[in-house]
Amino acid sequence: MAPAYACGCGAMVPDASGRISVSDERSVLRWDGRQEQIVMRLTVAGDAEHAAWIMPVPHRAAVRLGDPALFDQLAGATAPVHRTRYHFWPQEGEWPFDGHDTAAGAPLPGSGTTGVGVVGRQRLGPFDVARLTATDPAALQDWLHDHGFSLPSRLRTALEPYVDRHWEYVAVRLAPDTRDTPLHGALDPLHLTFAAGRPVYPMRLSRLAATPQSLGLYVLAAHRMETSGTIGGPRPEVAFAGRLDAPGGALGKLAAGTPYLTALTQSFPDPARISGDHELRRAAADTPVRQVVHDDELRRIAGIPAWSLTVGGALAAVVAVGALIAVRLSRRPISPKDVSPSAPLG
Repeated sequence: MAPAYACGCGAMVPDASGRISVSDERSVLRWDGRQEQIVMRLTVAGDAEHAAWIMPVPHRAAVRLGDPALFDQLAGATAPVHRTRYHFWPQEGEWPFDGHDTAAGAPLPGSGTTGVGVVGRQRLGPFDVARLTATDPAALQDWLHDHGFSLPSRLRTALEPYVDRHWEYVAVRLAPDTRDTPLHGALDPLHLTFAAGRPVYPMRLSRLAATPQSLGLYVLAAHRMETSGTIGGPRPEVAFAGRLDAPGGALGKLAAGTPYLTALTQSFPDPARISGDHELRRAAADTPVRQVVHDDELRRIAGIPAWSLTVGGALAAVVAVGALIAVRLSRRPISPKDVSPSAPLG
């Protein structure tokens, strides 16, 4: 397992003695036209006792813990609908055929170094969060190193575009509550809020990943949203699009004022081709999209397969017709010409 120098929306780096991988990442982005919120939950595995996660943001961010129930609600709201599709003739897996049939579906610190400013620092559960500004990528790297974040040199190069655009950073030191316990499983969600004239989902650091990456992003806005480009992968697919109907709970609070939910998925077979961050825009129309799973069932009548009743009925009809013909033939009068003349007596 290689060090996770990148994940979908930032960079994940373990301590010098450990390794870590991000096995799952789920994020929801909310944009109301002036402010953006990103809630993300990472599931990690490995033997690292501490790790650093760095996320660039275009403006100063407020950070708090998110509600884990949010992602369960999102999964339920976007789940495919099941529709039964009946067929007349038996398929593989149904008597009298052997086999198996599957239904097909349509489917995450103080300061002092020159060039770095500490906006704030806080403790959130197992997270030690620092919010930074930086004008020099080398100074940013030095500051992070001085405070327990050992970053690979290639990450410093990857951060340069953000430094050039005067973005800020959320630097999070992840550590379990129990000392000497490796980071493992689903971490508490983090909830970031910052000003944004247009919605953006940071992806540039994912180009450092050594293995193919995938993006699963929920977007809450006033209308259906789409990405403005592909940034090095195939065009994102829309897994769900539609207005939420008073969901309540954590999702209801986050979706207030932004009731339209768009779920996007995208794969990156070659992460090195990722060219930037995902910028989002309003789609041409608020056309709803929902995946449908067809559950194929054999049509039955009173619990009996319709095909067997039809075939059985047809066979019975053939037998009945045959029997009727036989009966009629057996009852037909014998005419003199059908009787052979008797042989002469000798």
